[in-house]
Amino acid sequence: MTLSMQITAAGPVVPDYPSLLADVQAQFRSIYGSDIDIDPDTQDGQMLAIFARAYYDANQMGLAVYNSFSPATAVGTGLSSVVKINGLTRQIPTASSVDVSIVGVAGTIITGGIVADLNGNQYLLPALVNIPLSGEVTVTAVAVDLGDINSPANTVTQIINPQPGWQTVNNVLASVPGAPVETDAALRKRQAISTELPSQTIFEGAVAAVAQLTGVTEISGFENDEDGPDSNGIPGHCISLVVEGGDAQTIANTIFAKKGPGTNTYGSTTETVTDSFGIPHYIHFYRPTQVPINVSLTVKALIGFTTVIQSSIAQAIVDYINGLSIGQALLNTRLYVPANLSGADASLTYEVIEPILIARDNLTPVDQDLILLFHEQANCQLPLVSITVIT
Repeated sequence: MTLSMQITAAGPVVPDYPSLLADVQAQFRSIYGSDIDIDPDTQDGQMLAIFARAYYDANQMGLAVYNSFSPATAVGTGLSSVVKINGLTRQIPTASSVDVSIVGVAGTIITGGIVADLNGNQYLLPALVNIPLSGEVTVTAVAVDLGDINSPANTVTQIINPQPGWQTVNNVLASVPGAPVETDAALRKRQAISTELPSQTIFEGAVAAVAQLTGVTEISGFENDEDGPDSNGIPGHCISLVVEGGDAQTIANTIFAKKGPGTNTYGSTTETVTDSFGIPHYIHFYRPTQVPINVSLTVKALIGFTTVIQSSIAQAIVDYINGLSIGQALLNTRLYVPANLSGADASLTYEVIEPILIARDNLTPVDQDLILLFHEQANCQLPLVSITVIT
């Protein structure tokens, strides 16, 4: 066999370390004789192991270089470089954002507005906010500090710098947490979506364009080209986008620019977009409705079970539920995988007693699956996971 990596029609072929060591030893014996002692505890044996490891490391470096040319396999800086061919850059840490409803006297212009939640977390309004004739406008406020700032619904109610004509502020939906440096997995997913920008359908292009906006962390799109409402209740000849994160006005501007002519939009968030002729258009889309999920399960403690393991079970369940996509159903049987801490030694210290019970909206957990609406997203926090331990 060869000591180096080979590039074949099927892709790279890299010899493993045991094969390399065996080949080096065979070549050494062909020079010095088959009776030479090269056992691992000899000096020659150790030297050959070093040679084999050097070949192995060099091959792994070659494999890493080969993989760095594809967005599907590149990592780190290699991935950051290769996605530039799609016009993408790795997203830097972002601030949390929240859609707030501004109520005041029609015609009032708010300059440099600052609002805060009940915990004192401050958010900056857009530089200028013009209150329309309706007396109410929804804008996206951005947190002063970067990172994961959680402001539940109806908590951003404080006006830090009151201005004449500005009466109240409130957030109907919870804030969208700020993101850390974009992970490789998230960047790969965004790169895959970006290839749909020059897509064959206008709808796919609209979804891809919104997905690339700064701060957008997840998106789900639906199109109803029939005359009547579809199974989700979306009216005929409408598109409906469910967008997590990002600036509401920028999202609306992008939808307006990318949607097909004559196509209506549908959703609970509404922004006004003025075209080049000065005509206002109302663009509608959804923000994900966070559905609180309660989980109740019973475990039988075996030798070695601790409260730390109990906390790990709860955290694994929370992570699984919060990893579900927008509109994805929660099947209670799927919770047995995270509940059993698969692959961890701690899983041997307890048994999960069937069934695992779940519920939404703080109702009593039961043995059931939860089917969510297309604009809903499951959300679970540690206090909502109840674990009963029996011996």
